[in-house]
Amino acid sequence: MTLAPLLAAPLAIQLHAVAALSLIPLTAIQFWRPKRGDLHRWLGWAWVVLMTVTAVSSFWIHSIRLIGPFSPIHALSLFTLANLYLGVRARRQNRITAHKSHMIGIAAGWAGAGLFTLLPGRLMFQTVFGG
Repeated sequence: MTLAPLLAAPLAIQLHAVAALSLIPLTAIQFWRPKRGDLHRWLGWAWVVLMTVTAVSSFWIHSIRLIGPFSPIHALSLFTLANLYLGVRARRQNRITAHKSHMIGIAAGWAGAGLFTLLPGRLMFQTVFGG
């Protein structure tokens, strides 16, 4: 593992990577801890903020250009932002099942995107596996 490729990347990529990597342990904690109480709420807000930073920062990353400067990953970012809003709104309306569905959907989408970053030739592949 070497941080050199990540440290040499543009600031938007660094911000995106730090936020996304911070989500890994936070997501695990949120999904496997009891769902009630102040800690779940505070960690949930941290998760929402980090997920928002991850999604928004992706709009400044254009390594794969399929539709102008955008790629399918940008559609995932729009999906994420919409579902963050819907998930928070569902929780505020005490619709817990809807809240849970939105948050799990977001996490599943980003888990898939995270695995995509580990393909050979991608920056995170170089960071994690070297070369």
